[in-house]
Amino acid sequence: MTSSWLDLQVVWMAINIFLFLWFYFFYDLGDQFFYTRHILGCCGRTMRKQLDKNISFHKLVAYMIGLMTAVHTIAHLLNAEWYYNSRLGEYDDLSTALSSLDDLGNTTFLNPIRSTTTTPTLLVFTSVAGITGVIITLSLILMITSSMEVIRRSYFEVFWFTHHLFIVFFAGLVIHGAGRIVRRQTTTDPPHNTTFCKDRIDDWGKIQECPVPQFAGGFPQTWMWVIGPMVLYVCERLLRFIRSMQTVKYRKIVIRPSKVLELQLVKNGFKMGVGQYVFLNCPAISQLEWHPFTMTSAPEEDFFSVHIRSVGDWTQKLISIVEQMGVDGPFGTASEDVFDYEVAMLVGAGIGVTPFASILKSIWYKFKDSNPKLRTRKIYFYWLCRETHAFEWFADLLQLLEREMEERGMGNFLTYKLYLTGWDQSHANHVMVHADADTDVVTGLKQKTNYGRPNWDKEFEQVRKENPTSVVGTFLCGPAVLGTVLSKKCVKYTDVDPRKTKFYFNKENF
Repeated sequence: MTSSWLDLQVVWMAINIFLFLWFYFFYDLGDQFFYTRHILGCCGRTMRKQLDKNISFHKLVAYMIGLMTAVHTIAHLLNAEWYYNSRLGEYDDLSTALSSLDDLGNTTFLNPIRSTTTTPTLLVFTSVAGITGVIITLSLILMITSSMEVIRRSYFEVFWFTHHLFIVFFAGLVIHGAGRIVRRQTTTDPPHNTTFCKDRIDDWGKIQECPVPQFAGGFPQTWMWVIGPMVLYVCERLLRFIRSMQTVKYRKIVIRPSKVLELQLVKNGFKMGVGQYVFLNCPAISQLEWHPFTMTSAPEEDFFSVHIRSVGDWTQKLISIVEQMGVDGPFGTASEDVFDYEVAMLVGAGIGVTPFASILKSIWYKFKDSNPKLRTRKIYFYWLCRETHAFEWFADLLQLLEREMEERGMGNFLTYKLYLTGWDQSHANHVMVHADADTDVVTGLKQKTNYGRPNWDKEFEQVRKENPTSVVGTFLCGPAVLGTVLSKKCVKYTDVDPRKTKFYFNKENF
């Protein structure tokens, strides 16, 4: 009975691992063929929205693997104790007889504890199953604990390197079953009649109905579950490695006063979509670390750019040795779907505005070129920042768009609102003195900066009122707390009448 229970745990864990690997590969490689989603229409949009939740799926599978590992380990430890007690003869005669069966070439025994001097602890640390079990359990514990947000945000290097213990985890998992510690009865000739013979232990091997029972370990099967996804994963990693080794040229490097580094890069054959991100590597800092950054350029431009805020050791070092950087990407995000909506609400918080820089640029290029594939006819843009310096680099783009849209008589296409969530009294006094100025004292834009946080009920109500029959895509690149708020507002302000306004929520994941 215990062996069957362990078998169920092994199968369930294998299914989770298979799903994890397959989904990881399907998502990661699938991003490189982002144009195919247009073929799928509405179904493609629904599928993509699910794929954009790959990190949530990854976490759920990891939790399930952790839970099943705990159940599996506890079951093994209980088994080891029961095996030991059976070897000592502390249970009934049947368990004692089964534990004392002689071996034929060390293959037909049932109890893996072959002598009374072999304790459960000794079994764990001397058997193949025990040693690999300890290794993969420790690897899993390190991966899960280092993935906690407080560690991942503050000590990214710890998270990055310990997460690569998955190689040790899967290698140990494949070897784990080779110990064949879970055993089952095999068929003998003549067959062993279990019902008849279980009470006739002394007759085993003496009468035809009761030959000595024989047992064998189950064939290791984990490799069957992981070989396919692992081969695809290795191929994908090779592709990314080759792509990252291609030469990257610098077109422009700008260091903003607010400690934001702008890089304009050129790479042969590089094609991007709006809102996508790339991984950057600087060997002078670390040969192995790759950090994701959203591209702020538009696909219509002959370069791709990123804006990097100096918030840690890696980004600070990057500013001084930017000449040695490598690039891997681009990779798709939820923001690519903005062109599928007639109306879009773009919400950025702090440096989270980067994907929307790409979107606004691309939409403007499409408007100027009268691109017939552009469905978007109205954009509402919201940007929340804690300090005024954060507005500096993006305000230039908004000023350009503001000026060109007025010249073309398209002032109503883009409605943008900037919110400053942190200020002091001296700043407030400065704003009051210049309250009658034509442009904002912070950004230089005609649209004045708002102080505090948006009243989202008011904003959603206004969007619904101005677009009574539209499908509105709401896109966020910002904190999870804000994502929860916007997700609820999308549900609240979606009309039950299918002919009226509907809101769909999309969030960037990093």
